[in-house]
Amino acid sequence: MKTNHRGRGAGNILTFVFVLVLLVFMGSSQVLAQVLRPTATTEEDRFIETFRQVFRFIQGNFVDEVDSQTLLDGALKGLFESLGDPYSAYLTATDMRALNDTTQGEFGGVGLYINKVVPDENRPEIGPWVEIVSPIEDTPAFQAGLSSGDYMTHINGDSVDDINIDEVVTRLRGTPGSVVEVTIRRGRTSSFSVDLVRAIIEIPTVKHAVIGTTGFLRIIQFTPRTTERVESALEDLLSKNIRSLIVDVRSNPGGLLSAVVETGDLFFNDGLIVGTRGRNIRENQVFNAQAGVSFPVDLPIVVLIDRGSASAAEILAGALQNRDRAITVGANSFGKGSVQQIRSLGETGFRLTMSRYYTPGNIFIDKIGIPPDVEVEIPELTPEEEEALVVINDERRIAGFFDQTPNPTPAQINTFIGQLTSEGLVVPERISRRLIRLESERRKNISSVYDLEYDLILQEALKILEEGRVQDIIDSRPPLSGDFAQGGGLPLPRNP
Repeated sequence: MKTNHRGRGAGNILTFVFVLVLLVFMGSSQVLAQVLRPTATTEEDRFIETFRQVFRFIQGNFVDEVDSQTLLDGALKGLFESLGDPYSAYLTATDMRALNDTTQGEFGGVGLYINKVVPDENRPEIGPWVEIVSPIEDTPAFQAGLSSGDYMTHINGDSVDDINIDEVVTRLRGTPGSVVEVTIRRGRTSSFSVDLVRAIIEIPTVKHAVIGTTGFLRIIQFTPRTTERVESALEDLLSKNIRSLIVDVRSNPGGLLSAVVETGDLFFNDGLIVGTRGRNIRENQVFNAQAGVSFPVDLPIVVLIDRGSASAAEILAGALQNRDRAITVGANSFGKGSVQQIRSLGETGFRLTMSRYYTPGNIFIDKIGIPPDVEVEIPELTPEEEEALVVINDERRIAGFFDQTPNPTPAQINTFIGQLTSEGLVVPERISRRLIRLESERRKNISSVYDLEYDLILQEALKILEEGRVQDIIDSRPPLSGDFAQGGGLPLPRNP
């Protein structure tokens, strides 16, 4: 057998080169270890010193020149992401401006409140998508028919799986008049794309109307303007001699803690509205109502809640429910029971979860939500109905109907619905008529305060009030297991 000396020689050369590279790499590592060896004494000081040295080493030695602000932004972003809290985050200058716009009640975009889905083994059918908590009324997203419980899977054809919530917001916002395409997953199988025309979003905070002898108060979000508008609405409703009140906080994503406390104060003479507790004792606070009410204590109240009722909306619903001032009707609320504070770092900043809030019954609702006293189940669409809706949307059948019949009569609407049915596009009539009304209102640039024909939860609330069952339902509740006022400070009570 002949020996291949050429192969052996090549192998030796490769081995030598590999060893040389390894030695060079090990040598570099030793130098790096020496450069980055912390010299501080306390553990926290060592951490900070390590960060400082790594920051400087990257800045001085990375193969490409890197901007210091970019490094700092990335480090701070990672710092907050390590907390594992979806509500704590580093905020860039753009994020800070957007946040200020939102809390003040006006910003540019499509009009959606969203939440990034955390993968859950109990819901393997739901990907790391973007959940639509609620659309803002009278906005492009609302007018396009997007709703709480929908999931956004793509933006302009790009998957949202691997981007964070701040990047999603950045991609959805843009110049008013420009178009962004979003792909929506609805139900078990339905998926469709919608073109949303960006606009200046002005957040409506309160709408109200009278239904028979019942006042209907819709609180859309808690901003600095909410309390005064709720108070004004209550005055107007009472002037019309209403005998009961429905407070609708469905699809209300929350807002300012101060705003919901002041709004809750309108319904109570005294006592607790909400309490907060945190690791820092300064975050342990109670927010009590002041003397005087804007709504008579002897008139019954029903609060409407759903999956889109979150944060401050849950504070109001929980206070009215726990203190036996109202009953809740609808579906279990979202379950966001933490309070964030915003801190500025010049143009940038951050939001940090500082405390958790508890209802007057000493209940922490995070990831659990407020349960309705009376649950109203909304019938789920069948796969065939979901597919029919996709076809109706993709083919713009309702918009086409209005293009040909700008001011349709009831008879023409009935004929159109019958035509859809004859083509196999069968959906529940309450939904098809709802879509027709929304298209009609969009073209007239108006928005109804309520839709009694479509709204099964509102129908149930009115029925309960008409039958005088509010107090009976309150009396039948099981007693609460705790009282925040007696709970003292930490440790925090457990979830119920």
